[in-house]
Amino acid sequence: MSSESYMWQSFDFPTDTRLPGMKLRDNFDPGIDQYLSSWRSAEDPSPGDFNYKIDNRGLPQMVTMMGSVKKYRSGPWNGIRFSGHPMISSPTFNYKLEFSGSRLTSISETYNDSIATRLKMEQSGLLDLFVMDEKGTSWTLVYTTPGEPCDNYGQCGPNGICKLNKTPMCECLKGFTPKSQVEWEVLVWSSGCVRKVPLDCHSGEGFVQVPSVKLPDLLEFQLNTSMSLIECKAECLKNCSCSAYANPYVTGGGTGCLMWFGNLVDIREFVAEGSEQDIYLRLPASELEHISRSKEKNKRLVKILVVLAISGVLILSVVCGCIVVKLMTKRRAQKRKNEEVELPLFRLATIAAATNNFSQENLIGRGGFGPVYKGQLQPEQEIAVKRLSNDSGQGLAEFKNEVVSIAKLQHINLVRILGCCIQGEERMLIYEYLHNKSLDYFIFDRSRSASLSWPKRFDIVMGIARGLLYLHQDSRLRIIHRDLKASNILLDRDLIPKISDFGLARIFGGDQIFAKTKRVVGTYGYMSPEYAIDGKFSAKSDIFSLGVLMLEIVSGKRNRGFHHPDHHHNLLGHAWLLWNQDRALELMDSCLRNSFIEYQVQRCIHVGLLCVQQLPQDRPAMSSIILMMGNEGSMLAKPKLPGFFSERSPIDMDSASRSTEVGTDDIETITILEAR
Repeated sequence: MSSESYMWQSFDFPTDTRLPGMKLRDNFDPGIDQYLSSWRSAEDPSPGDFNYKIDNRGLPQMVTMMGSVKKYRSGPWNGIRFSGHPMISSPTFNYKLEFSGSRLTSISETYNDSIATRLKMEQSGLLDLFVMDEKGTSWTLVYTTPGEPCDNYGQCGPNGICKLNKTPMCECLKGFTPKSQVEWEVLVWSSGCVRKVPLDCHSGEGFVQVPSVKLPDLLEFQLNTSMSLIECKAECLKNCSCSAYANPYVTGGGTGCLMWFGNLVDIREFVAEGSEQDIYLRLPASELEHISRSKEKNKRLVKILVVLAISGVLILSVVCGCIVVKLMTKRRAQKRKNEEVELPLFRLATIAAATNNFSQENLIGRGGFGPVYKGQLQPEQEIAVKRLSNDSGQGLAEFKNEVVSIAKLQHINLVRILGCCIQGEERMLIYEYLHNKSLDYFIFDRSRSASLSWPKRFDIVMGIARGLLYLHQDSRLRIIHRDLKASNILLDRDLIPKISDFGLARIFGGDQIFAKTKRVVGTYGYMSPEYAIDGKFSAKSDIFSLGVLMLEIVSGKRNRGFHHPDHHHNLLGHAWLLWNQDRALELMDSCLRNSFIEYQVQRCIHVGLLCVQQLPQDRPAMSSIILMMGNEGSMLAKPKLPGFFSERSPIDMDSASRSTEVGTDDIETITILEAR
């Protein structure tokens, strides 16, 4: 009897029906297995080159095969899950596994009459999982396997380990060195690694722990389900060919004994908790001694530094104690002097004269801080004056914050502050005047949007990205802006973008990664999910806002208040749907038809979707964004689900549109206070 090959992606179902859950089988009797095959081509549904199936060699795991060549594996079943497989643990995707002893005989998706899913194997060997929307009209891609380079089988060759958060991603295991140093220097890792010193059973060999990994493939192995980890270690030492051991199961704190012989293939490091297991790598005595000496050396160095530090503090305390007060007083005076030099103070009379006593004719805008006036300090020096109003949602704290933040920053893509005015109850910031107003003045207006051609829009995107890179990485202070939006991007005479409005910005310390606040401030439509919901913000929060901006610049549409006749998603959801249907160019503003450069538009949309991914850790860093945008040949990852990907009701959409019509910004800056 021939094998049955199931290709669920080839079925066509009416919109009022639901797909049955997919099912894979691995039977004791050869020839009646069920597995998933790719098509030969888009027009030819006969079995293609790739199969996705259950592999029960030793421990069950899921594998993608190209003929007899393994291209991907999920990692072995550890008693709870497949250690490296992105099966989503939620009511939406509820998988049922059936075992016969330790053999996995069936894996299927539990039927759910409210959810329809589809598993598709691409001709390239990629495995895609789709879910149908509530109306039953379109499919949304949920995840792709393999989804990142470390998922590829044997990415770093024999005895190598793949670490996605490191550069380069491949390293040799401890005690190993590249087999071909020349190949590794050009990032070709397929030859893998070899031992620095061969094993010798009679020379005091031992083991070193390699934590949080997907266990190596089961090529040459021995499995015992009843041994403890201590017994497993002793058993491995008895066999001169045993190269590593581990607990195969994580249940009960770790049980069983799994030993490997020969090369260790397809190991990757995990950062997130839940999937990782530890493996114990066999090394010769000389390598163990080298590792031990390094650890002892580091410990001694730490002890010496601690003793020196304590001694130094005591000595300095005795010697310098009598002059501390005087020194601090001198430093405060010097600090005040420096601040005065860095940020000049203007008299109220000077600013009033420059703005014609803050006349309505000089009013050029209004934001959360208060009104903004155009002024003339000198015949050739025009200024913009932000005046804190009494009913402002922002106050003295935001005023001081902006002074401290931006006064120390200098970059072509940041607005330049000239000084401030603090007199009586008045609080004002004086900026360089930018003649072309803000970005939203152009891209969201039908008559003015045509004046921004695609090359100019692309330059604006790159300018904003470079300014944000400076804030996050290259400036003297690491700044998280927290309110990046179209109305806070000002344009000079040459349409060079300048990031403005630092009233909500936060300064991060050198080692600080994120912060949390109970006072969530920002603008709906631009705030990241983790900030809007939990008050957590970081550089990745600004990157989410940048992604929204990029999609708005391409489309000429606002994210918040976006309407489409076929669905109720916001602009991010609309872009995601188009991208998954290979219709991304349909997102582009129609006025760009005669000026757009296709690969640049496609790249802006692709990178924009990478920036607005739901999870902060999935979003790229600013340095990577600059590289991806400026290098046509750079490879881009496949974006995952964007933040706030849920359809709104028509009532919510109408309410959202009305609430955004505030002042000249047409955007409402909000403050959310979290209850204690």
